Amino acid sequence: MPNEAPAAASADVDYAGLLQEEQASLQAQLKELGFGNQGDTGLSYDSNFADSSQVTAERGEAERLATELRDSLDEVDAALERLSAGTYGTCEACGNPIVAARLEAMPAARFCIADAAKQ
Repeated sequence: MPNEAPAAASADVDYAGLLQEEQASLQAQLKELGFGNQGDTGLSYDSNFADSSQVTAERGEAERLATELRDSLDEVDAALERLSAGTYGTCEACGNPIVAARLEAMPAARFCIADAAKQ
């Protein structure tokens, strides 16, 4: 339609907002778990707790989840850098545009669907 703004002009603002919301959410989840962005942990466990294996398992699960959250946060940070550099929305493998529906579902996507399937 002739009166619509170009997709790229409005997409940058929308995608930046999506990425910033995701970034804030991931940071809040890490904080809630007691993990800082630098890998510090504020986790505390009762040393008098009778079942140390349960504590160990819970600590391991919390650390695994924190690692996944940090990896996701790194992906979001990288996407924000691509947005600033003007390369956001371009597949890192083939150089073709990533479809808008994929970016809306996964704002930090680095690959088009075809190349993501190859990874």
